[in-house]
Amino acid sequence: MTVSTASAVWEGGLKGGKGNFSAASGAFKGPYTYASRFEGAKGTTPEELIAAAHASCLSMAISAGLERGGTPPTRIAAKASCTLEMVGGGPKITKMRLEVRGKVPGIDQAAFQKAAEAAKDGCPVSGALKGNVAFELDAKLE
Repeated sequence: MTVSTASAVWEGGLKGGKGNFSAASGAFKGPYTYASRFEGAKGTTPEELIAAAHASCLSMAISAGLERGGTPPTRIAAKASCTLEMVGGGPKITKMRLEVRGKVPGIDQAAFQKAAEAAKDGCPVSGALKGNVAFELDAKLE
């Protein structure tokens, strides 16, 4: 079993406050504010971190599935875009758009699409979001 840890500290009120987060591994850290989350100001957001996690997980899952099928990829690039909207008077993550581009010798677009769909449905981050967030997938061979 693997346990991954990150922490965050928020200081002050919601709109005037500020926060910092960090991964226990030291691999990443950063500031976030109300303005970065809801107004497009500089800084990160929890949704950006979820998108990074989803893109990372998806690219590994596609690679694993293709390798198991005998066609290991040369490269898988994934981009996840996490949409935060106001729903019922509060913020809600409503959609995750997943764009995947792959270099995979020996397969066609249909086989790549099938592998990407399987990874989208099976990666652990998708599993955590499934049933609560709509997924869009755009998968193409390069």
